[in-house]
Amino acid sequence: MLAGMPNLNAEELAVRVRPALTKLYVLYFRRSVNSDLSGPQLTILSRLEENGPSRISRIAELEDIRMPTASNALHQLEQLNLVERIRDTKDRRGVQVQLTDHGREELERVNNERNAEMARLLEMLTPEQLERTEDLVDIITELAEVYGSWKETDSGS
Repeated sequence: MLAGMPNLNAEELAVRVRPALTKLYVLYFRRSVNSDLSGPQLTILSRLEENGPSRISRIAELEDIRMPTASNALHQLEQLNLVERIRDTKDRRGVQVQLTDHGREELERVNNERNAEMARLLEMLTPEQLERTEDLVDIITELAEVYGSWKETDSGS
């Protein structure tokens, strides 16, 4: 049983939540993204914005992808002048990747478009639904952090 919900267990809730989240996710991205970049490429750009210059191995680890996949994605982003390779300041043999000014601008543009689309979606809700949605943000964020921790623990064992 779920805490605070004695009549509902996690499996029963998953049967209801997963399809709803999937449908919302697909519809949202079909309507909001006006970019030639894929979701994973945008996620990599976001990671670089959050973390600053990073080694390819660190990006692969954070994205839970293999090194060749990360390297290929970064190569494509580099060809678009969204990222650039720089020498690691701590280890001159190493290479890091960082956002270019163009990469920052493109990421900001896409994020602004996505935020505007999400705002249009949320405007359809009643004040009570908006209040409940605000509570859900904390729950979803916590769930994502816990799941990310599980993934890190699983990959480290």
